[in-house]
Amino acid sequence: GASFDAVVDNWSKSPELIKPYAEAAKGWGVSNYAYVSSAGMYTPEKGDFSPIDEECAKKSSSQRQAEELIAEMDLPYSYFRPQYIYGPAQGESYLAFFFDRITRDRPVPVPNDGTQLVTMTHAADNAQMIANAIGNEKAVKQAFNCATSSLISYADLVKACAGAAGKDANIVNYDPKGFEKPEGFKFKFPFRDTPFYVSADKAKDLLGFAPKFNIADDISWYYSDQYAAKGGLDKELNFDEDDVVLGAKV
Repeated sequence: GASFDAVVDNWSKSPELIKPYAEAAKGWGVSNYAYVSSAGMYTPEKGDFSPIDEECAKKSSSQRQAEELIAEMDLPYSYFRPQYIYGPAQGESYLAFFFDRITRDRPVPVPNDGTQLVTMTHAADNAQMIANAIGNEKAVKQAFNCATSSLISYADLVKACAGAAGKDANIVNYDPKGFEKPEGFKFKFPFRDTPFYVSADKAKDLLGFAPKFNIADDISWYYSDQYAAKGGLDKELNFDEDDVVLGAKV
């Protein structure tokens, strides 16, 4: 019997999952349905490594279909498309890949030359961006890339992780197309082989968004409070597939 002025949906991953919440929101007459989607839907043109804005071409992913559904329902939506998030209570960790190898004195495989840029965004900055949108008419029927404006290269990120762990960074650059993947091969670098990062300029202009966190400053906290404190040093890991990748070093 309750009703709400706004909805923040950080759970639905498909049109089927979002529909009942969207219908409820429609009945309540909410001022905003803030849907946390994904930047993984972007499909920039091959060879275009410039910052990706919200108008970039998109694949018809399940989250893109969820976005389209709430637009078709004429809800006062705002889409938020996060990319490479870190923070407390994190599910998938993009940084564990690096710490797993660094803390075990293993080489860290990095595709191509390691100069590719990436945005690593603290969850609290994402939350602040969404909060800035609630009750803000400028946010209605708009999409926003949910990311920091600071960039870091793959190589520098590995070095930062190594520094936090008190280790030396042993980076081995590999050719992602230079080896044959055996059947059942599961090795996966946490980011794309090529640069892939979004622009948060729209959120800055319309929502007054300004990130407060920076991965370079947070990496020591992440290592101690997230990776080590949650058993990262005690995991049993197998690096046989790494050896296949490292055989294709640049």
